[in-house]
Amino acid sequence: MKARFSMNKIEIEIKNIKKKFKDTEALKGVSMKFESGKLYGIIGPAGAGKTTLFRLMLELMAKDEGSIIYQLDNQKTDFNKIKDSIAYMPQTQSLYADLSIEEHLKFFRDLYGIEKSVYEKKKQELLSLTRLEKFLDRPAGKLSGGMYKKLGLMCALLRSPKIMFLDEPTNGVDPISRREFWEMLHTAVEDGILVLMTTAYMDEAERCGEVVLMENGLVLGQGEPKELLQKEKVSNFDEYFLKRGNLK
Repeated sequence: MKARFSMNKIEIEIKNIKKKFKDTEALKGVSMKFESGKLYGIIGPAGAGKTTLFRLMLELMAKDEGSIIYQLDNQKTDFNKIKDSIAYMPQTQSLYADLSIEEHLKFFRDLYGIEKSVYEKKKQELLSLTRLEKFLDRPAGKLSGGMYKKLGLMCALLRSPKIMFLDEPTNGVDPISRREFWEMLHTAVEDGILVLMTTAYMDEAERCGEVVLMENGLVLGQGEPKELLQKEKVSNFDEYFLKRGNLK
């Protein structure tokens, strides 16, 4: 099995990141900070810049200005040293329609080089958590939206990552599967994983440990959900966006 990079405290700091596509400013100088053992929701409507932010953080594209700093135990480190401990679940479908749940798990076991004993234990934990034990033979292309997303999360968690990037993971998922998905995310946080997820669902903001609220390439606010609502004297995040968005 490939040796994993030992990690304890993880931090990611983003300073004044800008990104432009032709005449469109996707990010207009955003700054934020994340640390391990928390679930961060990056909340905002379509076009807020959420996916662009993820792609820059994962070095899938180049930034125009600003810096993205990864730190381990308060020491700056190179992204290449920790990328093997990062799991990324993109917004678009990324699984193989003709492969079953079990075939997907075996594929990612081999891809990550996970030892058989470690794999079997992790597999059973994840199947129990997702309630997918009875569907191992079902192809991904025949799964419901919620089951498909849970399979994607299982494949991401299989390698026991230290950081997870989840882009719109609950989009198009039924209410019951959304609740089960959130249970999985909170379990991951309890295991010390830094979880970053984007969503356009305002009601999901209050389920996060911290939120970053974005609109039109700008950050409207970052912090604990209740504190942000109290500060702006609003009762929910729909009202928050209406109020703060009008100030920008």
